[in-house]
Amino acid sequence: MRQPLRLLALTGVAAALLTLAAGLLVWSGWYNVSAVAQHWSPVFKLMEYAMRQSVRHHARAIVAPPQDAAMSVRGAALYRQHCLSCHGAPGLPPATAGLSMQPVPGPLADAEHKWEDRELYWIVSNGVKMTGMPAWQNHLSEAQRWDIVAYLRAMPDLTPASQTVSGNDADPTQLAGDIERGRIALTQYACQSCHRIPGVVGPDTQVGPALAHLASQHYVSGALPNTAGNLARWIMHPKRYKPGGAMPELGVSAQDAADMAAYLRDADRGNPP
Repeated sequence: MRQPLRLLALTGVAAALLTLAAGLLVWSGWYNVSAVAQHWSPVFKLMEYAMRQSVRHHARAIVAPPQDAAMSVRGAALYRQHCLSCHGAPGLPPATAGLSMQPVPGPLADAEHKWEDRELYWIVSNGVKMTGMPAWQNHLSEAQRWDIVAYLRAMPDLTPASQTVSGNDADPTQLAGDIERGRIALTQYACQSCHRIPGVVGPDTQVGPALAHLASQHYVSGALPNTAGNLARWIMHPKRYKPGGAMPELGVSAQDAADMAAYLRDADRGNPP
């Protein structure tokens, strides 16, 4: 009877000492939180394990939709716009900020081997605390987040050359535009801050021309013959087609441009969602 009590007492003392030591470590400020200094290996492994278990737990009820090639094409444009700067891609490096973070975001070419689709979707949607990974659920639609997951699933089979034609380099005329995604994209690029847009709530602004009745015009901003493809090209690269114009380059992806053009042309027919 005395032996178990003694073991219990020693365990309690050891736990108290460890707690005290951890408290002193935090209080003293001795642990270096600089991004120049890496985490201690045990700290890193503990944080990574906790993150993996948390993601698996919280994503367990998510049901992944069927994937198709169009999803990965749209996902490539979204990835280039929102994810490339931190994670890079095959043949494309991350931006300087992504190289200097602790923990390092790292490439996602092996994500399909580490995570289920539902887990990738949860991470994209919710982000990860204290890693620099943001939550995209209030900035990208559910469909767009699944498009990114589809692209991550396809990434291991991509070559560096295949990465050069995506995002702002892709041809929007090869992509089908989605009207509802286009309405959301217009708001996410803050187009309503300069233009009055049918079906989009915004200020009564006079900064840029109203975007009603576009289909009845012969030219897009007087620069391109008025077609859906040219409207999307203009949205992507206004300075390319009208260098002296006030319309800024916003880094609009090819898919977003195709979606925005689809919405604007549908709204022009008097059918805004």
